[in-house]
Amino acid sequence: MLRFLARRTLGALVIILLISAITFFLFFALPSEPALMSCGKNCTADSLAVINKNLGLDQPVPVQYWHYMAGIFTGREFSAGHCPAPCFGYSFANQQPVWDTIVDRFPTTLSIALGGAVVFLVVGVGVGMLAAAFRGTWIDKLFSSLSLLGNALQIYFVGVLALAVLVSGLHWMDNPAYHPITEDPVKWFTGMLIPWLVLSVIFIASYSRMTRSLMIEQLSEDHVRTARAKGLGRSAVFFRYAWRGALAPIVTIFGIDLGSLFSGAIITEFTFSLHGLGRLAVSSVTGTDLPMLMAVMLVGCTAIVLANIVVDAAYALIDPRVRLA
Repeated sequence: MLRFLARRTLGALVIILLISAITFFLFFALPSEPALMSCGKNCTADSLAVINKNLGLDQPVPVQYWHYMAGIFTGREFSAGHCPAPCFGYSFANQQPVWDTIVDRFPTTLSIALGGAVVFLVVGVGVGMLAAAFRGTWIDKLFSSLSLLGNALQIYFVGVLALAVLVSGLHWMDNPAYHPITEDPVKWFTGMLIPWLVLSVIFIASYSRMTRSLMIEQLSEDHVRTARAKGLGRSAVFFRYAWRGALAPIVTIFGIDLGSLFSGAIITEFTFSLHGLGRLAVSSVTGTDLPMLMAVMLVGCTAIVLANIVVDAAYALIDPRVRLA
């Protein structure tokens, strides 16, 4: 198991390094002048030269990349003073430490993504199991029809509809807002509930259909029929054999969907005007703010890669054959 996780971790480090290098070098391929953001209206050539030197932009791009990556682990020296590790530099837009902004914004995106994942896994898998258990009945047909409808919906449409009905119309919920869970867990839950439900809609539809198909397939396997022939009850066969056999593919697809999950969290942020990494990434791209863009990319990539390692570990626990591969 340790060797399995070690291989996955090594591969994850290579992926993060490649993404950071591609992002960094592509930024300098754009026809832009980052120093202009800090120069002001009365900008001169001498002022630009001083700013480029202070930001380290007067050095070759590979040297800048090396200093940037080294600064994450050891810190860096800037004209404004020492930037302690993890140092992602200072924003070109407001000259504030990038890491402080990331720490402030990341919990919002993480809360949306994790909460949405819990909702669509619990509801989607549960609905799929019910549909498989009552195959051919009106319950199965109802859930199948709803899943087709869910696949046609989009986050921005469902989000506006939820605000109009649940907040403005029925007054059942307050406007979505992020409150730190450490300060007020109740407000954190109620403020994130609508974003979780909206984000999970499109995933619930696909996971319920996938779970139904997998459960029906597992129920027709030889080992399940053998368990029934030995006299095991329906619930024991359903959960002990069929459900565990269907769980491994679901975990695999969930690992693949992690990127889509974070993308959906970004769209959800815009829909409900929540300040997370998604809005920060867009503003850093439009404002050619390399330090902020690099930090968002690295943090987001690291979160997805780490989540994939956890999923791989869970898959290895479910199916021991993975550890021997």
